[in-house]
This record gives sequence, structure tokens and C-alpha cells, in this order.
Amino acid sequence: MASERGMSVNTTAAYRTDLDQLGTYLRGQGVAEWQTVDHNHVMGFLIFLRERRYANSTVARRTAAVKSFFSYLVAQSLIDSDPTEQIDSPKVDRFPPKAISPHQVDELLELPLRSSSPEGLRDKAMLELLYATGMRVSELVALEVDDVTLDQTSVRCSGRAGRERVLPLTGTAVTALEEYLDTSRSQLARNSDESSAALFLNHRGKRLTRQGFWLILKGYAEQVGLHDLTPHMLRHSFAAHMLSGGAELREVQALLGHASLSTTQIYAHLNSGKASTRAAKGAPPQEPRNGRQNGLHVELVAQVEDEQ
Repeated sequence: MASERGMSVNTTAAYRTDLDQLGTYLRGQGVAEWQTVDHNHVMGFLIFLRERRYANSTVARRTAAVKSFFSYLVAQSLIDSDPTEQIDSPKVDRFPPKAISPHQVDELLELPLRSSSPEGLRDKAMLELLYATGMRVSELVALEVDDVTLDQTSVRCSGRAGRERVLPLTGTAVTALEEYLDTSRSQLARNSDESSAALFLNHRGKRLTRQGFWLILKGYAEQVGLHDLTPHMLRHSFAAHMLSGGAELREVQALLGHASLSTTQIYAHLNSGKASTRAAKGAPPQEPRNGRQNGLHVELVAQVEDEQ
């Protein structure tokens, strides 16, 4: 998956978890070799998941992982026949992505300004950058200092399968990054004995993790009553606001790093409750008011990766 299909660390980790659970189940059934796994064993595993009330999306991903795994074993001549050949992948209820309104984005992005601490300036820069570009959190925390070119108002990030894209920055994002880089980052870096090239550091001076960002965002979100806000909802909001402001679908596709236009099209039907005036059709977003950019089809095997 990693070498030949270019799957991300997140996706391969998700599949590993799925197959670990299958292995645990089979050992409990007295099965010790893949050669002896048959159709009934696999069906028993799927029924086991249903009985424990796993979500349809989870069962579908587990099924996809198991089918892909046994297909691989057959292709490598490690087993004689595929016990999943007659098993169909379950249908998944596709729910449209959620977005928050431009006003709610404004409220959220102003919260870090209440603190002049190194962490507060860092948080302001992260939130501004995330909403200004629509990048994934995994891409955000993977950024290094050299990826940001403030004089050219752009940032370079690597997406799935190593696809690299250069994203434009808005004025407020540039300002927030300048303030963070000028003072806060060096203060955070002093807390570590090892130097780090990471753009965003935690309080110990090490690269901030996805989990760390989630906790930071959750704290701010609860302050403005957005208790169900996830990092990916800012990505959804970026896309929805860009399109409602008149941006072309292919422009948004390029900014989000989607390989397929169909993945982006769902945002064209997403109504965040208010029409946005923050994006100009066919051009880089303008700088009205606070200067911020205004900015499901999700392949099953990439579901976890895109959410992170």
C-alpha cells in the first residue's frame, strides 16, 4: 500500500488496525493460518462487527480492508483461493460535509488574540493558515519553516501520494505567520534541546502533532459554542465559502489537492447558511473586512486520511 499504491501513513495505519482486529477474531475461532480461512470465517467476522453496533462506515472500511488483503494474498500466491470473493462491500450512507458560517469563522479565528503568549500567537497563525488554504491538518503539522515564503505570500505543502501544491496566502495569514515567526517560535524552540525544522512547535519545542492540534481547536471551539467542530470542518468551510463567493470548481479542486473533480463537486451543493463575498470569481480571494480568504464523494480507502 505504501510503496506501490502511494497510500499515506494514516491510511495504512487504519488498514493495519482493521486487519489486527480480523486476526484477533480468527485466533479466537481457532484459525492459525491464512490458508485455512474460508467464506464462513469472514462472514462471521462481519457479523461480529454488526453485533457490536459498529457504524456502517466502519464496517464498510473493515470489509474493504479484508477484501483487499485477501486479494493481495491470492496475487502473491500465498493462498489458493479468495474467501471474500462472494462478499459484496456494504453500501455506506454518505453524509454531506458540514461547514460553519463566515461569521463563526471570524469568531473562532479571533479567540487566540486574547492571549499574547507564544502559544496564542502560534494558534492564531495555525488557524489563519488552515482556513486561508484549506489544507488538511496532517499537511499543516508537517509543514517546515522553509515551506513558507512570506514575501511571495505562499506556502508549499505535500498532499497524498506526494503530490505537492503551492497555495496562496491572504494578508491576515501572512501577518499572523510573521508575528509567530518573529517572536513566538523562537521562544517555544528554547524549550527543547534539539533544533527542529517544523513550522509549528508545541510547548516542549517539538513538532506539534495532529492530536495536539485537535485539542487546541477543541478548546477554542467550545468557547464559541461549536462543540462538534472538527479540523476538517474548517477545510469544508474553506471550500464552501470559496464556491459560494464565485470561485471556479477546478480552482478549488487544485487548492484542496483533490485528484478527482467529483470529490470537490459535493461542496457546490453545500449551503453554509450565508452567501460569502470573500472570494472573487476566477481570481485569488480579495481582502474584505478582516482580510481573510473565503474561502461526498470520499474514497473508502482514503476516508481516514482525508479526515485528518
